[in-house]
Amino acid sequence: MKKLFLLALMTTIIVVAGYSQTGIIRALTGEVLTKPVGAVGFLPVEVGAVVVSDTVVSTGFRSTAIIVIGSTTITVRPLTRLSLADIQSSSRTENLDIRLETGRIRVDVRPAAGTRANTRVQTPVSVASVRGTGFEIDLYNIVMIDGTAMYGGNDNLNQTVSGDDSSMISNDGVAQDPVQRRRTNSAPSTPVGTGEAGETQSTAEIITTGGFGVNVIW
Repeated sequence: MKKLFLLALMTTIIVVAGYSQTGIIRALTGEVLTKPVGAVGFLPVEVGAVVVSDTVVSTGFRSTAIIVIGSTTITVRPLTRLSLADIQSSSRTENLDIRLETGRIRVDVRPAAGTRANTRVQTPVSVASVRGTGFEIDLYNIVMIDGTAMYGGNDNLNQTVSGDDSSMISNDGVAQDPVQRRRTNSAPSTPVGTGEAGETQSTAEIITTGGFGVNVIW
């Protein structure tokens, strides 16, 4: 009886604490490299490759990758380097920590009913935290596609960015008030910034903030 009690207790601890989760590269174009934890250098990767915590992913010029981890899809744009710092999952919760070192990514978080996905993207100057949304982010800008994100700089004060809004990190490291985007052209049929062979398109958006405007080139 005592052994059964201990076994049940250990099982409960494992479920509560969660377990490591893996991701998979669903699609890629061009040169995509990964550096698994403990590896000396980067190695070419193919569709179907598995990625785990602390894996570094790097894309070359006109190269992209789509990584699926649980309910989160990460579209890695050209000339981007990121690390999957933490991938954890329990019975009802997924935790994903992405460290974006350079470049740009799109993140789509779509948790199933009854589950929760906590996804965080950290850059050298900003942090974005979401639970179920879609957005594009680089080191200094976040552009929402849908849903809501908490976005902050080095002052640890967050802005709530939602809907069709965007925000940026100022020179003093502070997240600016969200502004609604005004598109100057129609969205392409392929993902923003990506053509059939990679990064062959770009979309310019004007962010208006009353007395001045900021051009964000995606």
